[in-house]
Amino acid sequence: MNYYKKSFQLFILFYTALLYAQSYNQDSLRAEFTYQFKGKFNTRTDNRHEELFLLQVADDRAFFASTISLKGDSVMAVSGTSIKNPDGSITFGWKDGVIPKTGLSFTIIQSNENTQYFRLAGMSLLTYKEPVKKNWKLVDETMVINTIICKKAEITSKGRNWIAWYSPEIPFPYGPYKFSGLPGLIIKITDDKGDFDFELVKSVPQSQLKGKLVNIKKSRYTEAVETTQAKLKQAVRNADANATALLASYGTTIIKGQEMLRQKEKEREKATEENKKYENPIELED
Repeated sequence: MNYYKKSFQLFILFYTALLYAQSYNQDSLRAEFTYQFKGKFNTRTDNRHEELFLLQVADDRAFFASTISLKGDSVMAVSGTSIKNPDGSITFGWKDGVIPKTGLSFTIIQSNENTQYFRLAGMSLLTYKEPVKKNWKLVDETMVINTIICKKAEITSKGRNWIAWYSPEIPFPYGPYKFSGLPGLIIKITDDKGDFDFELVKSVPQSQLKGKLVNIKKSRYTEAVETTQAKLKQAVRNADANATALLASYGTTIIKGQEMLRQKEKEREKATEENKKYENPIELED
């Protein structure tokens, strides 16, 4: 009996691993760059959020995502749990607390034609497209950044003025976030107020990438519902609000019922409105 039980468990683990392996991107990896992001999202403080992002370049497109969220994808593949229920069914899940989290869990795909943004809103994967930025102003200035000779470019995008430093010696027309379209990889880009900054801090030699694939799960960008940037933002806000209300309901139904839930919802809405006054998003316009 134990033999069949162990065989079944091994089958489940193997099948789960196989599903995850099949769900990953099959694009050949041509280049890999890591950017340090610093962002001031709240005007009430000078604190800046810091996070690393990965830019993985394939043959005809590039993928940009937080290293924390990508690590979360990998952890999910090896932290699966199974619980046998009294009725004989099995519930599959993941160990609590082991999956790293980030508030910047979007995925961006850059190509020669457009830039496409993907993000989950609740259980729905939403996406919108933008054309590649063409209004770059090339400036006759150079600067050395981390031993890389860079040229300067400027652009106004989504309500902010940005200064970029790119390297023609690295012939990829990509960069961090939604910034692409320059004749070389963007090494550093900062808005003129100094609130947001992306800077290249690591690159992997091509000799180490031979035979490797882009490490982005297909579920991050396939079967997404196309929408607009404004509608995607609203959908994320609605999903966050619904999740907050749902969690609150678990704690209030036992205590004082719906009246306390309504009171907590009013407090949440008031706090949300107050926080909006100090929000400093990376894009000021949709």
